[in-house]
Amino acid sequence: MNAQVEFNLALILFLPWFLILAVLYWRYPRQPRHAARRIFDLAAIALSVAAFLATIHWAQQIADAGAGRIWRQILATSLGYGAFLAVLALALLLRWRWLRRA
Repeated sequence: MNAQVEFNLALILFLPWFLILAVLYWRYPRQPRHAARRIFDLAAIALSVAAFLATIHWAQQIADAGAGRIWRQILATSLGYGAFLAVLALALLLRWRWLRRA
């Protein structure tokens, strides 16, 4: 397997699920949808993907090589998915708080 594909395999496999979560985050609640909210939502989604990428690359570097190559992928995917969800959940909470004030 190509080394670059193996290094980003978690992203390749999770991309459809991340797309579903990003669309759900983007669409709900439907109103108000002003420019500031669109920018906030785009930044939150981009930051979630960036956190995922940083986490999977970090996790693959620190994983125990003696456990096998598949376990590096499992560790990276688990930690990366958690980072993606954590950033998106934090953004959701911040957005709800922000919209309540408005």
